Formats: sequence, structure tokens, C-alpha cells
Amino acid sequence: MKLAELGIALPTPMAPIANYVPYVVTGNLVVVSGQVPAIDGKIAITGKVAAGLSIDRGKEAARLCFINVLVHLKAACGGDLDRVRRVVRLGGFIASPPDFSQHAQVMNGASDLAVAVFGEAGRHARTTIGVPALPADAAVEVEGMFEIS
Repeated sequence: MKLAELGIALPTPMAPIANYVPYVVTGNLVVVSGQVPAIDGKIAITGKVAAGLSIDRGKEAARLCFINVLVHLKAACGGDLDRVRRVVRLGGFIASPPDFSQHAQVMNGASDLAVAVFGEAGRHARTTIGVPALPADAAVEVEGMFEIS
């Protein structure tokens, strides 16, 4: 696994803030619920991209969201991320004003990290959506679907 060589230590997972579970395993698929850019259980990047937050800061938020996705994916894999065969899909929600149109650039923060961690198996289908607001004023939220062995 490339996390260590990328200088990434997985944090303690943030507890769900509503009535849902952080992940579901069904067959050889893991679906990880949307994760926010949290560090030590607190949302680290809040606000709206292009309305107080730069695109680069939004990318940083998306990357942090994916790190938090990995925390739950690792738990779903019994602590062994080597069981991940494929990143199937990522979904990204970007808090932004109605006239913002560079959501894809922001979501690349998560997608680029998926490829850096999993190589070719990290290339995935993706949906990226702009939204007026996210829970707890998070700037970005990222969810994922993964194939495991």
C-alpha cells in the first residue's frame, strides 16, 4: 500500500453525525458513506468554494475527504487495504455558489489521490455535483464504492 510512501497516516474515523452507518459491505462491494474534510473528528475546511475558498483549498478538502473514506474502507476490509481490487466510483459534492462551474477541478483532489494510492485500480467512474450547502458547513463531501476480495 502506498499510503506510507505518500506520507499519509489514516486518522481516527469521525462518528456519523446522523442516522446512517459509515459503510456497508455487500458481496464483494463496499459502499462508504459521504465523508467530510475532518481532522481529529472536527471539520477542518468549511465554507463554499469560489465564495471565500479557493479551488486549491477545495481540492485539499476533497483529498482530505478521500483520506476519511479510506479510514472506513480499511475498517470494512478488516484492516487490510490490500483487499481493495478496484475503486469503482466516487461521488463528490462541492459547496459552491450557483455560478461556479469548476467542480471537476475540485473533485480531482480525491480522484488524484485514489490513483496515487491504488494505481490503475484507482481509476474510477465519478459524479461531481455543486450544492448550496453541506452538513456542518463542510466545503466538500466524498462518497465511494469499491470492489474487494
